[in-house]
Amino acid sequence: MCLGSGRRWRLWRRCAEGLPRISSGCTGERKQTIGGASSGAATTQTRLAVAFGRRVLWDLGLGLVWRAREANRVVKVAEKMTGVVIDGKETAAGIRKEVKRQVQALEEKYGAEAGTPGLATVLVGSRTDSATYVRMKHKACAEVGIKSIQRQLPEDITQEALLEVVRALNQDPLVHGILVQLPLPSHINEEAILAEVALEKDVDGFHPLNIGKLAMKGRQPLFVPCTPLGIMELLRRHNISLAGKHAVVLGRSNIVGMPVAMLLVKANATVTVCHSQTTDLPGIVKQADVLVAAVGRAEMVKADWIKPGAVVIDVGINSKDDPSSKKGYRLVGDVAYDECASVASMITPVPGGTGPMTIAMLLQNCATAASRTLGAST
Repeated sequence: MCLGSGRRWRLWRRCAEGLPRISSGCTGERKQTIGGASSGAATTQTRLAVAFGRRVLWDLGLGLVWRAREANRVVKVAEKMTGVVIDGKETAAGIRKEVKRQVQALEEKYGAEAGTPGLATVLVGSRTDSATYVRMKHKACAEVGIKSIQRQLPEDITQEALLEVVRALNQDPLVHGILVQLPLPSHINEEAILAEVALEKDVDGFHPLNIGKLAMKGRQPLFVPCTPLGIMELLRRHNISLAGKHAVVLGRSNIVGMPVAMLLVKANATVTVCHSQTTDLPGIVKQADVLVAAVGRAEMVKADWIKPGAVVIDVGINSKDDPSSKKGYRLVGDVAYDECASVASMITPVPGGTGPMTIAMLLQNCATAASRTLGAST
């Protein structure tokens, strides 16, 4: 017999109500009465009712045991479960497709030359990492149909000469976005160069007015820095609610830490920013419903720092010695991925997490800049 627990309970009650009533204080032979039936019939009904009641109770008991065992099995499975991987590559690929369609629409509306978004990159010096980043950005532009213009400048260029290059790009109608690759040589004032980029072409989002509006309640910047914007897009596209949640940001850089903290505040999270002078860092991190790690220290965050079920966004990218790798090293984040994945509910890998999103958001910002400029000129 297979019955629902509610039905079992109703049958049990019926059986209980149908069992013989035994007069208290009786000795010897029991006096049984069931609905006024004769003694022989009452005995038969009693036996049937008792047998049926025992069967229902047995079945109900088995059901409760099964439910307890099943609940215990679910708990054990949950304990072994690893966090869901937030795939930045897959999400970024989707955004690139959206940007490509946007570029095609602009070209159809305004013509192949005037309607094609243009991104200019300014690279000063010959830093290998900076050159690699710029090359990756130009490759990404080609994939979605954005025209890229590169200005490769010597490391000893004067600040005034660099400012003139930026001013010329500001005046070029075919350039819709300008990206000055950081860091700049020490003899150049980075703030002065970034402030010179036209606000409507600041696709990197570092213009003081864009950062200022980002920090103000009720104001929206024209552009947001690409990595923080990519982090927020990952959270949004993975349906991670932020309102009322405690978000902890490890790191206070101008490029990631501070902008992402302000974006999290705008999303109604309660935000704590941690840095090198923070006391009881593990204890504060463990309070986080959402953790953004951007400190540049390989695998600093351990599993016992993570609140069970937290969402972990790892922005760090560090090299770690690995003799088993052909290169002799491998890339790791600021979070010890393998151990933290067993505690977090969702986590980004390194590589393949926030990195692809940074370039995808740059492309999106550039296409948005072109749309605004072309729309305003018609």
